[in-house]
Amino acid sequence: MKKIIIYPGSFDPVTYGHLDIIERGLKICEQLIVAVSSNPLKRTLFSIEERVILLKEVTKKMKNVQVEKFDGLLVDFLKRKEARIVIRGLRAVSDFEYEFQMVLANRRLNESMETIFMMPSESYFYLSSSLIKELVALGADISGYTPKFVENELKRKIPYAQS
Repeated sequence: MKKIIIYPGSFDPVTYGHLDIIERGLKICEQLIVAVSSNPLKRTLFSIEERVILLKEVTKKMKNVQVEKFDGLLVDFLKRKEARIVIRGLRAVSDFEYEFQMVLANRRLNESMETIFMMPSESYFYLSSSLIKELVALGADISGYTPKFVENELKRKIPYAQS
């Protein structure tokens, strides 16, 4: 069976930290599926379709990366993809607490599911999608945080950044 890793998240928007995890995740699998989640409880700047487009654009040169949207339970998505392994990025203790709860809940729903935690490279450790959106709204230069294509889409979505 092909070793498939699922990297789920909202990716609103995708950052260099996300891309770091994708690139490093590719070293331990044959195929990496970036699973863009649709969470009705989470308010996003970009629609799920837009987030998929952004991710496809910034990963198009990466061999063995597939970008898909999903809704519902992650364990169900894994079953559909015949995958058992999830990769998640951890930046801080607060990330760990949330991820720990998710692992336990998912394991209860599917005991064969495994989660691998990966810390981003040191240069991306502080990055978050929320921080990037806030910086754009305040007119800051975000060129070192996200690819140019994503930066342009952010500036289109957040009007203040254009002034």
